[in-house]
Amino acid sequence: MSQESGTFSPDSLPEPRRFPCAQCGASLEYAPGAEVLRCSYCGHENAIVAAHAPIAEQDFQQTLRELTNSVATRESIAIHCESCGASYSFDAATHAGECPFCGAPVVAKTAQHRELLPQALLPFNITRDQAHSTFRQWLGSLWFAPGKLKDYARNDARLTGMYVPYWTYDAATATSYQGERGDNYQVQETYQAMENGKVVTRTRIVTKIRWRPASGRVSRFFDDVLVLASRSLPREITERLEPWDLANLTPYQEAYLSGFRSEMYQVELDQGFERAREIMAITICRDIERDIGGDHQRIHAMDTRYGDIRFKHILLPVWMSVFRFRDKIYRFVVNGRTGEVQGERPYSPWKIAFAILLAALAIGGGLAIWQHYH
Repeated sequence: MSQESGTFSPDSLPEPRRFPCAQCGASLEYAPGAEVLRCSYCGHENAIVAAHAPIAEQDFQQTLRELTNSVATRESIAIHCESCGASYSFDAATHAGECPFCGAPVVAKTAQHRELLPQALLPFNITRDQAHSTFRQWLGSLWFAPGKLKDYARNDARLTGMYVPYWTYDAATATSYQGERGDNYQVQETYQAMENGKVVTRTRIVTKIRWRPASGRVSRFFDDVLVLASRSLPREITERLEPWDLANLTPYQEAYLSGFRSEMYQVELDQGFERAREIMAITICRDIERDIGGDHQRIHAMDTRYGDIRFKHILLPVWMSVFRFRDKIYRFVVNGRTGEVQGERPYSPWKIAFAILLAALAIGGGLAIWQHYH
């Protein structure tokens, strides 16, 4: 975007790295499931040389200080969708299109970012055709989905390959707590009941809880707590794509991004750690309950200290599709490693009303038959 004219000029943008085919000059694209770049025109392949450098976690506190003091930026071709707020890169040959997160029209422009570069990624393992097949099967299994959604799955569904940003966090935790331990015990008690029109006294065994104070300290080391660094996809959807095979992370290489898009993180490093703390707290609470013991536990207070905090910035592969229905956007994602499908889905009020009517008729018919024979 030119500041003087306010117009977009693709020629003025810095050219991202391309991987030209040695035989025909077309751009090579990463072939999911293979360690090669493949030409979609002539079929020529270039092997991706595996990087054997270790993927080392970075120091969390030191990096925060460096980000605070640094004014360095890098200029790149990028998209910022004004409709949904997503930020991501285009491939080398594309400067306009639809936002894969919301379907709005977008145009690439130069942008400056002060951001941490990815350290590792999981390459796509599922091809577009495989993802499309599992996507159609998933949509076909949805009850009460509008017919237009089924038609979209069969005919118009466009899947975009996107590398989505994540943080992983390591931390050594030590938690002091105060609470209560509850132990069950049984007592015999008497009660009165009516039998044959008379009040009678009976006995029964009742379980009660004896509470006593409890306090202590638990510790745990957390490794690779995974936090979504995007605000463009609903967290409840992406979390259902888990687990990811993080043990197979490979050092970041641009070759794996050729032919795909890559989203830039919107959740900052420190914001991501706040979410990681919430995730860790669930496990810490379970540790405390085991430490308290007994049949029941109450946690009144806990104080967790975090040490040796380290992180990685990684990219994970998803196939994405967007469906508009009655002025609302529904997003679907396919795990680019396993083929797991998750998404938002609209409901057809007509189909629901028809199902309720059928259920009412079935109940009414059954009741009529019962009354006839009784």
